Amino acid sequence: MLQQPSFGRRLKKLRMAQGYSQTALAGEGMSTGYLSRLESGARQPTERAVGYLAQRLGIEPADFEDPAGGSLAHALTLAASTGSDDALSTLHDALSAEGHELPVLRWQALWLLARHRRLQGDHAAERDHLERLVRLGGDVGLPELQVRGLTRLARCLRSLGEINGAADAAVEADRMAREAGVGVDDHAAVLLALVSVRAEEGRLPDARAYADELTALVEGRADALWAEAMWTAAAVRMRQGDHAGAERYLGQALERFAGTDDLVLWLRLRLAAGRLHLQKVPAEPEAAEKCVTAAEQAMAFVGTPGMRQELSALKADLAFMTGRYGEARTLLGELAAEEPMMTYRDRVRLDILRNQLLVLSGDETGVQGLRALAQQAQQDANIDLAAEIWRILADALSQIQQPSTRSAPAGSTLVATQTPTRTGSAT
Repeated sequence: MLQQPSFGRRLKKLRMAQGYSQTALAGEGMSTGYLSRLESGARQPTERAVGYLAQRLGIEPADFEDPAGGSLAHALTLAASTGSDDALSTLHDALSAEGHELPVLRWQALWLLARHRRLQGDHAAERDHLERLVRLGGDVGLPELQVRGLTRLARCLRSLGEINGAADAAVEADRMAREAGVGVDDHAAVLLALVSVRAEEGRLPDARAYADELTALVEGRADALWAEAMWTAAAVRMRQGDHAGAERYLGQALERFAGTDDLVLWLRLRLAAGRLHLQKVPAEPEAAEKCVTAAEQAMAFVGTPGMRQELSALKADLAFMTGRYGEARTLLGELAAEEPMMTYRDRVRLDILRNQLLVLSGDETGVQGLRALAQQAQQDANIDLAAEIWRILADALSQIQQPSTRSAPAGSTLVATQTPTRTGSAT
């Protein structure tokens, strides 16, 4: 039996969350006065009243019970202090029922839930939370929070390959940040997002200009924000073919960022360095192997499904680069059996590699697959990625004309003669 006064408080929260007045919720089957007394706790609810109100609200009678953890403020405190899956699940439940709570509390709850999804590699769920968060921005009324929401949404959309939406969010965040004069950390986060989307659009000079502004902004620091800025500057230079500049920036981050406050970023820097060594001309597979080893050791402490998949993808690229085609196929098969928790670009990278292996085996459907990937990337406004796939396709076509290059046996340690996939970066 539902007891007062908890039933009344819960009823009021659910009513207000759905935008009902007392009169509208009462309808023809209940007097407004009786509903008011139920909400105040002055009357004990009958089974008939509970059923009627549940039907009006489109919920189950059991939903009138207080969620585990109590109020949104309580659940938010638990989630912020522990970060456990149970605490975040409780926070999600509390958020669903607390529509009338202060907007800033709901904003903070959505921010934590989005961050959790991002770390898990579930960018689609992250986007749902962030879109709600951005809509709350006007109610919150704090420019810094509005900028943060738009910035994170831009980076999430970029991870999903939705470049046009990412660009819109990043540009709006930049406009608001400059008008409001936000602090260095918020301004730097906006620039990180702008570099990402401009690079994906193929507007590398613009991306380079934003990256230079970013590195100047964080000069003199050695924290996580600085390390990410160095990584981003390296990624842009790599895409421009400036391998020496890319190695210089990323090398600074690897050397000076200790990672004690952000082991996840420390791990991701090693993965990025591994990719850089594969993308250089000539490639440096031995240096990439060292990065893989370091990443595997850290993965035991902070590995998420998304990062473990990213490491497997890097190992597959390394195996392909060194002619160990059987190992590359095995790793790709293992990844295909899992739910993907990777960014759009990383998923495309895997598809590229699968098709390159088909070409190597003499299966010309690999060429068709590469062509389809390039066309899709172009349609999605991923101009830089599309151009890269077209270059890989040209290499694949040249391999078909030179059948002797396809005869390396699986497990061979000879370096592959094909151009390696060059689609990975911080941006």
